[in-house]
Amino acid sequence: MTRTAWFNCHAGVAGDMVMAALVDAGADTDTIADTIAGLGVDGYAMFFERVQRCGVGATWANIVTHDGLHAHESEHSGEAAPHVHRPAREIFALLDAADLPARVRARARSVFERLAAVEGAIHGVDPADVELHEVGALDSIIDVVGVCAALESLGIEHVVCSSIGLGSGIVQTAHGALPHPAPATIALLTEAGAPTHGLPMTLETATPTGAALMTTLATEFGPMPSGVPTSVGYGAGTADPPGRANVVQVTLVEATAAVVADNGAPILQLDVNVDDVSGEVIAHTIDRLLAVGAHDAWATPIVMKKGRPAHTVSALCEPALRDAVRDVLVDETGSLGVRATSLVRWPQQREMTSVEIDGHTIGLKVATHRIKVEFDDAARAAKSLGIPVRIVIERAIAAAEHLAP
Repeated sequence: MTRTAWFNCHAGVAGDMVMAALVDAGADTDTIADTIAGLGVDGYAMFFERVQRCGVGATWANIVTHDGLHAHESEHSGEAAPHVHRPAREIFALLDAADLPARVRARARSVFERLAAVEGAIHGVDPADVELHEVGALDSIIDVVGVCAALESLGIEHVVCSSIGLGSGIVQTAHGALPHPAPATIALLTEAGAPTHGLPMTLETATPTGAALMTTLATEFGPMPSGVPTSVGYGAGTADPPGRANVVQVTLVEATAAVVADNGAPILQLDVNVDDVSGEVIAHTIDRLLAVGAHDAWATPIVMKKGRPAHTVSALCEPALRDAVRDVLVDETGSLGVRATSLVRWPQQREMTSVEIDGHTIGLKVATHRIKVEFDDAARAAKSLGIPVRIVIERAIAAAEHLAP
């Protein structure tokens, strides 16, 4: 089954609210904490507390930074945020050097890349040189990585977002008093074509961090997708205004085989044509593409102009991983351009399991129409046992026959 997280952002959206909503829906807090620890930074403490917002029970992400302030006291409260400067390239370097799961790193990097591109356009500077003020603060980095870790903990493949509630008035930023929604927030929403609606309040209901998360991670905007709801969570904002629950709601939805068969799942195919790259480099590129989260990657022999032999290197990935996969294609092949095609795929229902063959664990994908053995596991067992790999595969399939759904 395909698991989707649908975010109901009617009251707005902020990074800490998104992370708290996922925790409320069942994301493992130890996994989130361990993943954030992989950044190798200190000077913060993180707690998740049960609170009420206009009568709705919710989880609040209480993140305290080294200065002793609640890190999110400005978000949804109307107060000025700490004056923090951190260039985008410093954040990219931090993420690249961190000990993070591949998809967490790729998703988090994509969020900051989108934000840097928007801020760069606003200020007229190169995205890598953009000084990310509030969103460059430690708490916002924790928010983004924490959200991506929570999605990984819950096995979320797709994100869908509702219309996003926007307040009005003035918001205090490191640049001074600016109209709300803040320039970065409205630019992110406009660029993504995200639906919005006005709220009769002057709070900063949608923050740049929240807008960057939704516009980067969401593959579509709209109502709750078809499927079976399995869990719901509420993430609380710091403020508790009267008459309106200041929460982000997330609903986890399992798409049944019938729904996937009818609608398919959105996917991107990214391609580059290269005629000056060795086979070893192409093989390495394919390994890198899979490491950053591509569902599949391959190379196809082609003939280019003037009869030159060449290859097309291709990758299938979730829309949220577009930038990470694109960067690998460019960096590893040296290509001067990448093209993308929007596709729909119909993944077949399967479950992951394993069997024991003479003390060796062999992973399996079990579907209604076949059992597929994880070849690397079988190869390691075959080498250790001193028998052909085909024998290990046959024995693993025989041992798993009763597991087929």
